[in-house]
Amino acid sequence: MSFTRAFSPALREVRILFSQTGDASQGVRQFVASTYPTLKQHNPDLPILIREAQGTPARAFARFERGVEKNVLLDGLSSRDVATKISTLLE
Repeated sequence: MSFTRAFSPALREVRILFSQTGDASQGVRQFVASTYPTLKQHNPDLPILIREAQGTPARAFARFERGVEKNVLLDGLSSRDVATKISTLLE
């Protein structure tokens, strides 16, 4: 999935959690640095929350309409693998 398009209107919020210094979160940090501006450009009204906390396992959450929430674990993945996991989460 390319992040250069708007997401479904059913998607209400995206949260990405990771450790700002942990090795297991390196791929997530790279993903956020390279992809967040594009995500926000194509989805200006969608809340995309980036949360950094020491020792937090890298995870992504997607909240859809009617309170449906999905999540994926991103610990130890490369930036490309993180993009793949998040794209499947947002489908």
